[in-house]
Amino acid sequence: MGAHVEKKLKALDVKRKTKPGRYADGGGLYLTVTKSGSKSWTLRVMVAGKAQVIGLGSIQNVSLAEAREKAAKLRKIAKGGGDPRVERDGKTENTAPTFAEAAHKVFDEHNTAWKNPKHRQQWINTMETYAFPVIGDQRVDEIGSDGVLEVLQPIWLTKPETARRVRQRMRAVFDWCLAMHFREAMNPVDAVRKALPRQTDRPKHHAALPHIELPAFLAALEASPSHIIVKTALAFLIHTAARTGEVTGASWSEIDDEKMIWTVPAERMKSGVEHRVPLAEASLTLLDQAKSFRGRGRTDFIFPGRGWRKPLSNMAMAMAVRRVDFGPITVHGFRSSFRDWSAEQSSASRDVCEAALAHTIRDKVEAAYRRTDLFEKRCELMAQWSRFLTSNSSELRARAL
Repeated sequence: MGAHVEKKLKALDVKRKTKPGRYADGGGLYLTVTKSGSKSWTLRVMVAGKAQVIGLGSIQNVSLAEAREKAAKLRKIAKGGGDPRVERDGKTENTAPTFAEAAHKVFDEHNTAWKNPKHRQQWINTMETYAFPVIGDQRVDEIGSDGVLEVLQPIWLTKPETARRVRQRMRAVFDWCLAMHFREAMNPVDAVRKALPRQTDRPKHHAALPHIELPAFLAALEASPSHIIVKTALAFLIHTAARTGEVTGASWSEIDDEKMIWTVPAERMKSGVEHRVPLAEASLTLLDQAKSFRGRGRTDFIFPGRGWRKPLSNMAMAMAVRRVDFGPITVHGFRSSFRDWSAEQSSASRDVCEAALAHTIRDKVEAAYRRTDLFEKRCELMAQWSRFLTSNSSELRARAL
């Protein structure tokens, strides 16, 4: 039998490959396709007895023929005992930072954006405790998936939640390095998922009520002994699929009755982006009911708490849910109920449903090109949601009483 001949890439292959991964051209040269769709050339070569991945540029700047030419030149340097990275960079000193330096840079850039001081401190503490002792002194363009595994494996099963956070934060550091062109190869964190064992613990989801039971829940809520302000706030939260803090902090200045819009300012949103909420007729009815609260104290809060000068507390709605006694459910879980309903009972697209919940788009490329909040389509969805919630309301209310 003849010797195995490694298959080479063709120019057409470079254009057609879209699935994330590495595609070999032979001799350690790879076409690397990231999740965002960007394509670049990387060369895997032994330098001083250690495998290194060297970026050769994106396909927009470097053709297949040029990538092969560069790879051949750098392989020759490595074979002769030299450092091909010096030749690639055209200087005697590589400017790529160490992982620790990059992590501190990312931390500094995001520090002011993090609202929670505890979260800020935890972010850098986990890096210093678990990642820096292993890969902190290594240059970011020299770290591969083996280095990431060395950080995660000791804690993956013993400290699963911490390990997941460390993985997420390392991914953020390497994403920054890719954006700053300190490395050309794909994020090494993305390559370790299948190499890690399945964790026995699972992230806990907020206990949610099956959406089919929501009309009955709302009828029982109306008949319950909870305070009228609390009941109105909770019903408004369910009808708008909003977060607890968005509702308790809501003010009359955010409401446009004529346009039927509730605009939550950026500083009160988890994403830090202003969010427009379509108000269906049922939501406006609840607001009309809430207007009677305004005469009891000088406050702009729609749902005032004790003393009228402060907003309703988070625990007030949680206690109202317990009094209705529909099982071990949470206030936040009503958002999950809405998401299940929208997926199963509505014809709205996933993008519209996610926009209704003000979820952040995780894909950075998609987020950069999204220029609309899909408001008109969300108006239709929320109107349909409110109609569902108030279905058979008179019959259910009588049953609850």
